[in-house]
Amino acid sequence: MSEPSRHRPQVFGNLWAKEAGANTVPRPRCGCLEPQYGNVKWSELQIHSEEQDTACAGWQRLNELIDDAARDGREEFSPGPEMTPTQWTQITILPPSIARLKSVKHFILYGSSLVRIPPEIGEMTALENFTPYTSYRLHWFPYEIRRCKNLKRSTISTRALYGNYTYRSPFPRLPQIDPAYLPTRCSVCDSSLVNVTPRQLWISLLIGTDVVPLLVHACSDECVANLPTPPADYVRYPHTGGLDLVQPDPELWVPRRAT
Repeated sequence: MSEPSRHRPQVFGNLWAKEAGANTVPRPRCGCLEPQYGNVKWSELQIHSEEQDTACAGWQRLNELIDDAARDGREEFSPGPEMTPTQWTQITILPPSIARLKSVKHFILYGSSLVRIPPEIGEMTALENFTPYTSYRLHWFPYEIRRCKNLKRSTISTRALYGNYTYRSPFPRLPQIDPAYLPTRCSVCDSSLVNVTPRQLWISLLIGTDVVPLLVHACSDECVANLPTPPADYVRYPHTGGLDLVQPDPELWVPRRAT
């Protein structure tokens, strides 16, 4: 091998080139976690409560794509490239109908403007790989995603998450009961939450290849007691967040992977 070629930098292909093509217009921005990059003092955070405009073209198109994917049983679902960039920025939440995507193994939400994922993702039983990469307004995920027993890989922008291991950004103080993201069934045992005020808790657990904050809606103290123990370098118990929550010092831990 010649000297020049030995030192030539290796060039890697863009894994998400197709998805990046759907991100050519400005996306809604979020300043929730900006203090972690500077000397601005943290204040109590609020969970995003934006509502989805169900009359916009993007919502109609997304529902068409979900219908098509459920009908043909495809194993990869990446709606962004199948919409116009403007339509893709209009999507704030996903519809509960994602529960119909029983054959999808790889769910790609690269560069989305989403602020939350519905609990129905737990019904995507074939899911193996979850990619909401560069979805910078997604700060948490529903506990129900743990029902995806085949989920082994993920690509998530972890610095956009509450309690991320790089900066230990704070968790919003609970409860913040909002009908926009209140499930109808217990996150843990799947019992009905009709006429029940759920216990709302944060817990950090490994989902795919990333530790992420999960929002739990539990119907009872028993369900809270049945929650698993988080990894050693995260808060080791379910909690209600807030600025006074003590998190592990990030300087005492070796980061897993910064994304």
